[in-house]
Amino acid sequence: MALAALGLASLGQAAAGDLEKSVAALRAVGGEGQGNAAAGRALRRLAKGGADTLPALLAGMDGANPFAANYLRGAVEVIAGNTLAKGGTLPVVELGEFLLNKSHDARPRALAFELIQRVDAKAAGQLVPGLLGDPSVDLRREAVARLLGQAAGLAKGGNKPAAVLLYRQALDAARDLDQIKAISGALRELGRKVNLTRHFGFLVEWQMAGPFHNKDRAGFAAVFGPEKNAALSATYDGMDGLVKWRAYSTDDEYGMVDFNQPYGDLKEVTGYAQTEFVSATDRPAQLRLGCKNAWKIWLNGELVFGRDEYHRGMRIDQYQLPVQLRKGGNTILVKACQNEQVEDWTVQWQFQLRVCDATGTAIHSAVKKNPEVAAQ
Repeated sequence: MALAALGLASLGQAAAGDLEKSVAALRAVGGEGQGNAAAGRALRRLAKGGADTLPALLAGMDGANPFAANYLRGAVEVIAGNTLAKGGTLPVVELGEFLLNKSHDARPRALAFELIQRVDAKAAGQLVPGLLGDPSVDLRREAVARLLGQAAGLAKGGNKPAAVLLYRQALDAARDLDQIKAISGALRELGRKVNLTRHFGFLVEWQMAGPFHNKDRAGFAAVFGPEKNAALSATYDGMDGLVKWRAYSTDDEYGMVDFNQPYGDLKEVTGYAQTEFVSATDRPAQLRLGCKNAWKIWLNGELVFGRDEYHRGMRIDQYQLPVQLRKGGNTILVKACQNEQVEDWTVQWQFQLRVCDATGTAIHSAVKKNPEVAAQ
């Protein structure tokens, strides 16, 4: 860690070396108590430091695992609290420079903003508009909240066109569900249409195959036909006879893919859904899934992840799965298993899926060119 680059050269070589060792001890913390004793000693040493160590501690959070990040955040909070309690101040310029450097991780940048707010609310407020497209969802939320307040004021004052434009700007930047619902509700009250399906990037066009069995919850581990050959022309031996792929499209605003619609309210069953996602480039992405059934997902024939759990609730972006898209067509295959429970809250046999980047910004499937048209 380049402490001098973080404005800590004045600490002296020995102090800077001690700081580096202490941060390294916190970053070495892992699960099941790994490194906790050394981290505790390092935390006590760091707590005696001054506010000029804060940028280095924030930088130490870059790439840290959750356990280490919590320790480092604790050190930051203790030092900031002690400094302010003694009538001191925090290095606003250095914290601001850290915040504005988007090469740092989202969590420490958001923490830097919180520290600036504590000591200079006016400066923090002036930074907010520039956070509207920030890669940190927490920082972006601040900017969206300000736009919501401004838009509401314009609407109340009778300037509906200006309010609509600000709400549109806020919707384009918003990534948190509560803000998105508030914005879409306000726009609809102002007589404007809102396409939340596209905003989130939910995948709505699918092919379905099923039902297959899930007797005694064995379907999750069972390898049914679609896992061996997902060609849309293939047929399989299903629970009640021959199974083939059938087209399915959902018009649910939040992209709900409901197996009960084509197959009925069945229990102890397994279903498959697949779709093709066309990526304009090779790129990293996330598959974000909401599902209350047991599930597995494959991308281009490779298993991404799965959960053998049932009816533990469902929400948008419940599972966030990092993947690598290839340029052109990418096949996404989803397996969803329904168990034997018959309570009303176990009826759902469904999922919602979207493709996005790490900030939750939707990535839309590109239009696949018709080779015959392209050749003309």
